[in-house]
Amino acid sequence: MRHWELYFMVLLPVAYLIIFKYVPMFGVQIAFKDFNVVQGIWGSDWVGMKHFTAFFESPNFWLTIRNTIGVSFYSLLAGFPIPILLALALNEVRTGKFKKSVQMVTYAPHFISTVVMVSIVMLMLTPHVGVVDRLFAMFGAEMTNFMGVPEYFKSIYVWSGVWQEMGYASIVYIAALAGVDPALYEAARVDGASRWKKILHIDLPSLIPVTVIMLILSLGNIMGVGFEKIYLMQNPLNLSSSEVISTYVYKVGLVGANFSFSSAVGLFNSVVNLILLVIVNFIARRVSENSLW
Repeated sequence: MRHWELYFMVLLPVAYLIIFKYVPMFGVQIAFKDFNVVQGIWGSDWVGMKHFTAFFESPNFWLTIRNTIGVSFYSLLAGFPIPILLALALNEVRTGKFKKSVQMVTYAPHFISTVVMVSIVMLMLTPHVGVVDRLFAMFGAEMTNFMGVPEYFKSIYVWSGVWQEMGYASIVYIAALAGVDPALYEAARVDGASRWKKILHIDLPSLIPVTVIMLILSLGNIMGVGFEKIYLMQNPLNLSSSEVISTYVYKVGLVGANFSFSSAVGLFNSVVNLILLVIVNFIARRVSENSLW
């Protein structure tokens, strides 16, 4: 067989997808059943759309949907352009040591575990002893329990995430800029173009294809707010702003042992993400001719 080495290389990723992504889809059917551990998946009674209807009629439905979409869009609006700006800024830096230092400082937070990151945020925002609260007190402001105010939760979650991920997320844009033909910069320099003009007419157009792909992936996962960080930052005081679909599924499915209901909620979430991904990809293909497929 020709090129068997390439087929062998792709064998492991394909096996991973089949074993860990496609085979578990067999269990999705419990969303349409009253799952009983003793009876198993096949022996449990079929109830159709019962659990989906229960979720749609639940008082937590609009709360979780609103919080999930709110956190996701906030994260997208705040976190998507900053890595691009960072990549453009680093691309203009000519001092090697300074550039490497900035990259190291901005990349490092990505490798901090979620538990440690949340601990840092909580320690900084703790009333009376936290750094932020002490700074506010120095200027005469009242001490505030930031983690206990629902209105502050989304901003704390999003901007701490931006700080943690902006450096690592900029790598793909830096790589795209590294592939720009140096002759374009030379021609721009000969024509007397300023640094701003070079960014506007060379750097930004070169980033459009990868930016569109990253935007499609981000919008296609708009309902998929990460579980770990948001769950660790939750408390009874901010629950009205922090309860999202992933934490709700965990509490109902694993803690409450209502596996069928939580599977229905998770399946609904995945279907919405899939629909959004297809729609955004279609729009991107028509508008910019750059798309996933």
